[in-house]
Amino acid sequence: MSSASPLEQLIQRVDASVDGAPSLETIPTGFPTLDRLLGGGLRRGDLIALGGDVGAGKSALALAIALRAAAHRAEVTYISGEMTVDRVLERVLAMEGRATIDDLRMGALDEQTRAAVGAAALRLRDVMPRFLRMPRDGIDALATEIMALTDTEMVVVDSLTCLPLGDRTEGEAVAAAVRTLKRTAVEARVALVITTGLPRLDRTRPDPRPVLEDFGIPGTIAQLSDVVLGLYREEMYRPGYGTDGGTELLLLKNRNGGTGYLDLYFYKQWMRFEDMVE
Repeated sequence: MSSASPLEQLIQRVDASVDGAPSLETIPTGFPTLDRLLGGGLRRGDLIALGGDVGAGKSALALAIALRAAAHRAEVTYISGEMTVDRVLERVLAMEGRATIDDLRMGALDEQTRAAVGAAALRLRDVMPRFLRMPRDGIDALATEIMALTDTEMVVVDSLTCLPLGDRTEGEAVAAAVRTLKRTAVEARVALVITTGLPRLDRTRPDPRPVLEDFGIPGTIAQLSDVVLGLYREEMYRPGYGTDGGTELLLLKNRNGGTGYLDLYFYKQWMRFEDMVE
């Protein structure tokens, strides 16, 4: 065991980093603009909330981040409360092979798409996240499962709203869950990404872009999360204005740096997001 003090260990990690490269505590999301805004990516020990309206694509973006982080050789675990593992894998092949899920299910792939799906499967074979179902026994069981993932650097939980409420009110249950997840991120030393809806979003207001106050119980997610991301697809609110696919990902809170936004493009047929700089 090293006898160096915590400060000395930090200096050693800084010295060990290549000039301009993120530290070993930082995990790239694989979306270049987001990584630049976050100083290289997501940090281990941080709680990251990704929120958006119903149908905005939160699960698709969270899955894309998990896949791209794994492609950068991070150890990633994706825990789904909304889909079985088979359904998640089906979505992975659709996203990475640029195929529709319906065509995958029916085997109705043309030769080019079939080749693309096969190539995606081969490419992902050695860099896939671990996929798990969310435990049915609530937040404590989820925290225990995350703590047991001793080799994991990033955990994605989709979604906060799938956690059982128990005998608490919704507000109490969400507040307790967020507190537990933040503590778990620190103790397990993982970047912990959670997806969530926006219960306080007013879709009729002049600008429906997400703000921190839309995330629900005042102070809970906004206060405890280290990073808060809001997903906004204008076509959901102003259809027919030439904005199909155009998406904004707003960095609403960044405990370790500044805020901002980035432009994404959403290929709805494949459930696939791309950074516009790509």
